Amino acid sequence: MKLQQSLIRLLVPLLALGVLAGACGSDSNTEPVPTTTAAPTTAAPTTTEASMPEELTPIKLQLQWFTQAQFAGYYAALARGFYEDVGLDVEILEGGLDIVPASVLNSGAADFAVSWVPRGLVPREEGTNITNIAQIFQRSATLQVAFADSGISSVADLAGKNVGNWGFGNEFEMLAGLRRNDLDPESDVTLVQQAFDMLALINGDVDAAQAMIYNEYAQVLETVNPDTGELYQPEDLNIIDWNDEGTAMLQDALWADADRLETDAAYRDAAVRFVEASIRGWAYCRDNANACVDIVLDNASTLGESHQAWQLNEVSSLIWPSPLGAGVMDPELWNQTVEIAVSEQILSSPPDEGAYRTDIAEEAVAKLREQGVDVVGNDFERIVVELREGGE
Repeated sequence: MKLQQSLIRLLVPLLALGVLAGACGSDSNTEPVPTTTAAPTTAAPTTTEASMPEELTPIKLQLQWFTQAQFAGYYAALARGFYEDVGLDVEILEGGLDIVPASVLNSGAADFAVSWVPRGLVPREEGTNITNIAQIFQRSATLQVAFADSGISSVADLAGKNVGNWGFGNEFEMLAGLRRNDLDPESDVTLVQQAFDMLALINGDVDAAQAMIYNEYAQVLETVNPDTGELYQPEDLNIIDWNDEGTAMLQDALWADADRLETDAAYRDAAVRFVEASIRGWAYCRDNANACVDIVLDNASTLGESHQAWQLNEVSSLIWPSPLGAGVMDPELWNQTVEIAVSEQILSSPPDEGAYRTDIAEEAVAKLREQGVDVVGNDFERIVVELREGGE
């Protein structure tokens, strides 16, 4: 049990690690961010200079991974002045392999942090008093991917197969999915630890590989199929989506210092304003995808344009629609995440009620509604993104 908890704390984020790309923004990263006109439901009135606070409150946000479109909404809020509009001077801190957002938040080196729910709950169970104040991702991005000619189209089809996974706690949705389909992970499948890329699948070392829909899945589609000389196509692949299987766990959320929220009124006020501007940033990216990709590219050069465009498209689909309002926790999804975390021994017991709170997100959503911002996104539809080789 303690080993599993230690592994979770060191959990390597399931994010972009391969040679990836982008395809929806402009071809030049040196041009100014386009001033694309936002949809009426997205573009809140800009705060006038007269109504803005005289001094901005400094805020540090710790990401759980390097700059990429997974965090586009925060970079958009910064670039478009949404944080400044609510009186905040926000600095975004990149994550990395050796950075645990919950620990950075707990140390006081950051005011807020982006972290998956299990990665916040484990340190919380161990004594770190942080709380989830806005559940940004409403769905899990984790898939199991197989080639269409493998005969694998369902969880039951994994029986007797080599099943790739990253380990380090990233496999819990899959393990729970196997058990729900009466498959014993220790005897009915062969678990193979794969690298944070899709080479094991492409080389035939595993029959089904773990992937994030906004990252590793795209890596396959950015690879040339040697049989055709063209890039692999979605019809060449079958996917198992843990959202459909009922074992998905909540991922990117905004976390805050629970003690400060109770004792520091200014911090709580800043939390509401921070969530408000962040959601406005995500709404902007939803309705201005090309411009938002350019913002990400202006802040990161590691991943290519078409891959960043794909990533934003899929990340937006993890957020929108948000039936209760973006950032407001769905209790059923929370309970499902906790149930799996306990059953897979990520947690020793369910967390107490203080593990998440909805009041801050609800206040932020109410303010945005007053400004005419669409905080539900029922009309969101994926755009068509053309991936290029290597994600360029």
